[in-house]
Amino acid sequence: MQFNLTTTVALFVVLLAVMIGGTVTSPMPTAISAGVSVGIALFGVLALVVGIKHGEYRAVR
Repeated sequence: MQFNLTTTVALFVVLLAVMIGGTVTSPMPTAISAGVSVGIALFGVLALVVGIKHGEYRAVR
């Protein structure tokens, strides 16, 4: 499977939607659920950026 920008964004959004959907539907208070969802989104973006940069580094070496 070739990962281009479209594939990467689509898979990331689907995975993030599943994780946030599970968090929102859990029996936690709304404020905690919102905070956890924001944390999941920020961690996901950070992990994606680090993964892309690592892939670029490995592709050159």
